[in-house]
Amino acid sequence: MDRPKICVIGACNLDLISYVPRLPRMGETLHGDRFHMGFGGKGANQAVMAAKLGGEVAMVSKLGRDIFGENTAENFKAMGVDITHVHFTEQAFSGVAPIAVDREGKNSIIIVTGANDLLTTEEIEDARPVIAGSSVLVFQLEIPLEITLAALRIARQEGVSTIFNPAPARNKLPDEFYQLSDIFCPNESETEILTGMPAGTIKEAEAAARVILERGARTVILTLGERGSLLVLDNETSLVPVKQVRAVDTTGAGDAFVGSLAYFMAEGKPLAESMKRANQIAALSVQASGTQTSFPLREDLPPELFV
Repeated sequence: MDRPKICVIGACNLDLISYVPRLPRMGETLHGDRFHMGFGGKGANQAVMAAKLGGEVAMVSKLGRDIFGENTAENFKAMGVDITHVHFTEQAFSGVAPIAVDREGKNSIIIVTGANDLLTTEEIEDARPVIAGSSVLVFQLEIPLEITLAALRIARQEGVSTIFNPAPARNKLPDEFYQLSDIFCPNESETEILTGMPAGTIKEAEAAARVILERGARTVILTLGERGSLLVLDNETSLVPVKQVRAVDTTGAGDAFVGSLAYFMAEGKPLAESMKRANQIAALSVQASGTQTSFPLREDLPPELFV
């Protein structure tokens, strides 16, 4: 049986994770409990999550010619991700993301994008065959806007379904981002930044999601953390709940959801069912430390998830 084909275009970073009693205040220095380095970047995380579930995943990105970049490429290979279109540059260091995680699992993150900013439209065009051969194409906002937009245009031209995760969110996005997104998938805070509207309650989240629909997105899936995810269409709204768990580290939970959603969509599952399964996998990820290291492997998941 053919494996679901997914292409991810986005950033690769090395996560530098400090575990602290609480998140520091402005100007404050704290002693941490422990330190961990891990592979990250929203694009890389989503690609690895889909690959861990058994997807045939291709990554399009750019790394620095340094130890972080070399190790990232080796990690992709180990996870079974196709790196044909992972490029290297000597003009910048690989991206990094210093992260602080408190004892309740809450986090703060700084992203230094580095080589990710140097991916070119020519390199995106070179990836057209792998994009066209995919069932789902996944994007974020950690690489330059014009590069992401070029890839979205190719996906629409080639008839490939898109999941756009607008993170980190910006106050304004060109209308074309909405118009070319089949699935527009922000979290609550990203939704508030994009729309200028509150998204704290389900009613507020739905109202904000409908503004995104009005801007041209075909479907909005709003992730709500421990409450699950909200599906908003022109004539339908559905809350897809998730089983409550004790969070150890929420870093990467949104990426676990998006990567899983892409996998199940590419497998042909209905959207609400894909969301339900992605919720379950994201909930498992927050019960372990780290980012990609917290993502479960297919063999560690209940078999009914893949029926």
